[in-house]
Amino acid sequence: MYINRIAENKVKELLDNPKVIIVLGARQVGKTTLIKRILQEHQGFILNLDIEVDKDRLLTVSHMAPSDAMKNLGGPSLLIIDEAQRLPETGRIVKGWFDSNINTKIILLGSSSLNLLDQSAESLTGRNIKLYLPPLLFSEILSAQSWYSKEMTPKLLKENMSNQLSSLIKEQMFFGSYPEAVITSQKEQYLLNLVSDYLLKDVFQSTLIKSSDTVKKLLMLLAYQIGSEVSLTELANNLQISRVTVEKYIDLLERSFVIFRLPAFSNNQRKEIVKSTKIFFWDTGVRNALLKDFNFSNLRSDIGSLWENWVIAEFAKKNLLEGQPNNLFFWRTRSGSEVDLVIKGSNIFKAFEIKWSKPRLTWSKTKAVNGKAFTNRYDTKVEVISKENVVNYILSA
Repeated sequence: MYINRIAENKVKELLDNPKVIIVLGARQVGKTTLIKRILQEHQGFILNLDIEVDKDRLLTVSHMAPSDAMKNLGGPSLLIIDEAQRLPETGRIVKGWFDSNINTKIILLGSSSLNLLDQSAESLTGRNIKLYLPPLLFSEILSAQSWYSKEMTPKLLKENMSNQLSSLIKEQMFFGSYPEAVITSQKEQYLLNLVSDYLLKDVFQSTLIKSSDTVKKLLMLLAYQIGSEVSLTELANNLQISRVTVEKYIDLLERSFVIFRLPAFSNNQRKEIVKSTKIFFWDTGVRNALLKDFNFSNLRSDIGSLWENWVIAEFAKKNLLEGQPNNLFFWRTRSGSEVDLVIKGSNIFKAFEIKWSKPRLTWSKTKAVNGKAFTNRYDTKVEVISKENVVNYILSA
């Protein structure tokens, strides 16, 4: 089963652009499947640099004249180099072909930005266009449901399909939105294999990593802290490594699309906390797999944090897919007022509180104070996203 991706049309539009296309995203997120779908309409050739034979073939043809190299590969209209970060010379080779004006369109796929951006993209400066592919958006998963019609407005969807919609949202919260996790009936086993065998492969192969066990422990600590501000010093103390090492590991995890950071927003550094950071997972299924906790109950102690991560990740995934036109933040003052998500771009400035449960009276009063504090300072209303109204936001985010 193939779930239609918004990125498919984006890649097709870029095929007319002469520049090299670089598609980046975590392992297993669907990059190769997406490109194979596009290849149904084009004559293409794929080299997978995770395979030694393909790696050797690329190195062999790199010594040929560009026209002869393309003939050796079958004269494809599209040349796909998968797992391009696995060979540092990829950028130099592709640069030579691009500068010789070959007729073949080249697409690089990378399961992390670790080497691909640092080496290949550096060689291709001014010659590439990047597209980031996140896990499936909820709108993409929803469109694949037999009971869903694109003519349904969020209001009609909630009125007519409330049970199906609620079940689908909970399923994505607990099992995430990696394509295989959505499709397979063995969701738990797939996710456990993903986090143990595939997802962190590039991170563990980095020369900066001294202990894979330490990275796994760091991820566990981060998984428990979603929705909370992260103290690098506390993490360093718990792991018995330096703060600098923690920063390096977090940077690697971010550049391999496992986690993303939400910095604090401020226009007034004296009154607001600007150096704080929250860390979220791109996929809540990955987070739950790390903790080996797929409990489907509304009573699980982390349900509120899990919900916050899932909602924020939906905004972050759409922003990533669109080329990151907006910046995402959280907001907190030294007096304790806080807003979960602030989105700021050239044409947008919005603030949200994200809550799993319906507001209780005491909660309402507290959040009203937070919302009022933000509104007074920035003249922007703070909207509340709950499970009752979430589709209004994530389908139009």
